[in-house]
Amino acid sequence: MKHIAVSCLLIIVTLLGCATKLNACTSVIVSGKVTPDGRPYIFKNRDTPNQDNLVVSVQSSRYHFIAIVGRQDSLNLNVWSGHNEAGFAIANTAAYNLNGRQKPGQPRPNGDEKDGNLMYHALATCATLSDFEHLLDSIKQMRGTLHSNSNFAVLDAEGGVAYYETGNNGYVKFDANDPLQAPYGYLIRTNYGMLGERTMDQGLERYLAIQDYMTRAGFEDNLGFEPVIRKVTRTLTHGLTHLNLWDFAPQDNSQPVYFPFRDFIPRWHTASAQVIQGVKKGENPSLTIAWTIPGSTLTTVAIPLWITPKGELPKVVTRNNEGHATLVDAGFTLKKQLFPIERGNGADYINLSRLINHAGTGIIQQIEPVETEIFRKAQSVIKTIRRNNCTGKETTEFYQWIDQYIKEQYQQRFGIVINAI
Repeated sequence: MKHIAVSCLLIIVTLLGCATKLNACTSVIVSGKVTPDGRPYIFKNRDTPNQDNLVVSVQSSRYHFIAIVGRQDSLNLNVWSGHNEAGFAIANTAAYNLNGRQKPGQPRPNGDEKDGNLMYHALATCATLSDFEHLLDSIKQMRGTLHSNSNFAVLDAEGGVAYYETGNNGYVKFDANDPLQAPYGYLIRTNYGMLGERTMDQGLERYLAIQDYMTRAGFEDNLGFEPVIRKVTRTLTHGLTHLNLWDFAPQDNSQPVYFPFRDFIPRWHTASAQVIQGVKKGENPSLTIAWTIPGSTLTTVAIPLWITPKGELPKVVTRNNEGHATLVDAGFTLKKQLFPIERGNGADYINLSRLINHAGTGIIQQIEPVETEIFRKAQSVIKTIRRNNCTGKETTEFYQWIDQYIKEQYQQRFGIVINAI
């Protein structure tokens, strides 16, 4: 058995030895035609070297929206996923193959900030997929180029859900409601466009991993949102090698057990994740719900967020007096236990015994029951606001409960004191 484990280690190190892009996200969009409750959703697992994220509530000139932004973006001008009160939602993955190969000596085009700023303007001004298409057309007409290299996942309150492969010269729509384009009712993207230069594809390993999950879930009629935000974001099976880290789980966490950790869906560079669940026709668009992990998916619990007239959010996910999100900070503290090696290529090696073990004391195993209780409580509140077709005092009380419950649980389970929420 030990010989097999060592052989697997050698294989995975060899396969994962090449460099990969750091801004490397994983996404899926799902039509309401195939979900259990008839509501479509978009999903993004964000990988970036800019790890420090938080959630903001923004009242723009047209629409109020909530979104994930970088902590240092004090003006909240670059959005990485979010939704607005009209039920419009957007997220992206970088598509490194859409603009062809960079010529020697040519400055790298299309900084990520341009895509982030585009998503800000989309949330501020768009209500439908058609509005988003008009925005792209307007930018192209005004600038002569879109300055983009992204797959934009877009959802609206009319049931529309699509990807827009967007390069400098234009965009192509891939509609999850179109049985010719999406015969199983969903589409997947990592870091390439289907119409780009395919020899430049990035994120193939993560594409294979999420494809395996979606194929099985589809055949089992289990394309609900909850397993995507709770399980897919923490899947420990590698898409290319099919190596499952649960097969190597140590007995306990009494001593470190390091394992190569590259190109899984969750990575050292994973900074946040969201499933944005749309509404059924006739429902209040502001009841669109963003099931949000604002930090590392391996150490941070998911929280449901929706828009309120007063712009309320749980304090643990927003800026505190020091400009940090306290839940994200708590996740960072735990993440250092998973990746304690800071020299060399330490970010490629995870302390598996601290992540999962047969004694049940791994970090994932400890946050799971906390998250389960959050989801149980949330379902009751969501049922009420959907029945009333509006938000009310239930939301305020729920967000206050979230703050207190997370504070208690992270201190009780991990000894992490969450201050000044």
